Amino acid sequence: MTMENLVIQERLALLRSAMQAAGIDFYMMPTADFHNSEYVNDYFKVREYFCNFSGSNGTLLVWQEGAGLWTDGRYFIQAEKELEGTTVDLFRMLEEGVPTIEEFLKEKMENGQTLGFDGRVISAMNGKRYEKALADKRIQFAYDKDLAEGIWTDRPDFPAGKVTVLGEDVAGKSVEEKLQETREKMAAEGADNLLLTKLDDIMWLFNIRGCDVECNPVAMSYAYITEESALLFIQSKALDSKVQEYLAGHRVIVKEYTEIVEYLSELSGKRCILLDNRYCSYMLYRLLYGKQNLIEKKNPTEILKARKNPVEIANMEKIYLKDSVAVTKFIYWLKTNIGKQEITEISAADYLEKLRREIPEFLDLSFPTIAGYKENGAIVHYTATEESNATLAPEGMLLVDSGGQYVGGTTDVTRTIVLGAVSDEMKLHYTLVAAGMLQLSAARWIYGCTGRNLDILARQPLWNIGKDYNHGTGHGIGYILNVHEGPQNLRWRFTEGMTEAVLEDGMLTSNEPGLYIQGSHGIRIENAMIAKNDVKNEYGQFMHFETLTWVPLDMDAIDERYLTDTTWALLYAYQREVYDKISPYLTEEEREWLRKETKADSTVILKKGSHEDTMSV
Repeated sequence: MTMENLVIQERLALLRSAMQAAGIDFYMMPTADFHNSEYVNDYFKVREYFCNFSGSNGTLLVWQEGAGLWTDGRYFIQAEKELEGTTVDLFRMLEEGVPTIEEFLKEKMENGQTLGFDGRVISAMNGKRYEKALADKRIQFAYDKDLAEGIWTDRPDFPAGKVTVLGEDVAGKSVEEKLQETREKMAAEGADNLLLTKLDDIMWLFNIRGCDVECNPVAMSYAYITEESALLFIQSKALDSKVQEYLAGHRVIVKEYTEIVEYLSELSGKRCILLDNRYCSYMLYRLLYGKQNLIEKKNPTEILKARKNPVEIANMEKIYLKDSVAVTKFIYWLKTNIGKQEITEISAADYLEKLRREIPEFLDLSFPTIAGYKENGAIVHYTATEESNATLAPEGMLLVDSGGQYVGGTTDVTRTIVLGAVSDEMKLHYTLVAAGMLQLSAARWIYGCTGRNLDILARQPLWNIGKDYNHGTGHGIGYILNVHEGPQNLRWRFTEGMTEAVLEDGMLTSNEPGLYIQGSHGIRIENAMIAKNDVKNEYGQFMHFETLTWVPLDMDAIDERYLTDTTWALLYAYQREVYDKISPYLTEEEREWLRKETKADSTVILKKGSHEDTMSV
């Protein structure tokens, strides 16, 4: 048993003592801040403090006799490693026979017991779900308890980074335009007030950006919108004089972040307040419940933010091209230097970051780079540490999932790179993942479809051989904001709390099928795409995707025997376009390598039925 695991056990013992003193039988800690953000500042990593699991999704439940962590398929392998020796059991969400947290609590809790949690970090949606599930047992809720406060003595400071303003030449719309659109959608839902708690929605609405969450340019804040006014609750120490003047110039009333509770408590009259219970905290929800007319619907800003405007799209096209050049240069460097100098997972990620930093518009990474060599690539959200940091050799594959924040866009791209000899099985797996990505890229559909309708295009090649991957095929991507954004996503299974949204013109989404063989290798290929309107006729509005990412696929991992005529043609067409778009920005040596990598000079014979068509690609 490691010293780290002993420390976790000691922390759990202190927590159980605090629970007993507070009369709490079960205590819950999710992965969330006061806004139910996916990624959180170190101040909010209470769950990690008490169990060592560092993934972005998971809920820890502790009781006197045990503890359990619930997380999804992206993190099963990682969680197994990080929980080992901690006495915390892993509950693999959505696996057969694994109870949900509500089912577990309903079975284990006794009548009249108390469930405790910090009501500021539990969403209203989840809090209400626990209420319903445990109603028959008359369970009490202690939601004013942050039991970490008395135990986590060296807890990081509450975040308060400086806020900056995004010019309209970059944002594409003014604050006034966005407020008007938001109020129109509020009115359509019968609301005259809006409580906005989701951080990236607030940043979008006021054309500001922060730095309170690593890689996510958001600031801790709340907004309250009425028919006449717009209030922003934010830490004054995060605003310099220029930002204060900017907000005042747009008639935004600024109040201290901590004043939100008092303000909501003192609201006069009966108001129709729209709030999104996925992001509004249970504490704020209980504060308003019964006093105001609550309209529990999705934030109107979510769909407005997801449909990128023409200025945003034009900027993204430029930024994705520059980012693709950096990733292509990285692949060239890796392939030409492997075996000649020592390269590790961490040093490879650092070199890619260096290339991105040379782009003038670069601000930050959009998430910590995932660089997993061989079996580490099978850990979907792997993070290399000094202990796990593998040295790369001229064999096997390296999975690199990375992205950048730029003035002009947020990028997210994954490539699996062949470093040397790979098995026939690896080639089969890579080829089918690539085929799925290409099929989805070429999708044509009629307006009204959601990601559920299109997901099969990416999974079909793998399903045909009885394989699958434990994550969605695609997620929305922000604009100089969070790398994961809703409401759009591509997946075949939607569980409670997940949004299933119609794909709209201007929505940006990732396309990232994969396959993960524990102990051997992981493969993921990811491009970003924009949904666009296509022809409109008597059948309806047809749509298609336009690709933004132009990074070569690795032909060393392609076995053309596993490609259909269609996927074969799509592969060569994509490779040709990569060369055409990227080669002007490369050195002569890099350009020659890319020419060979993409087979840009070759002529291929495409068999179609009884005849052959020659394609110069």
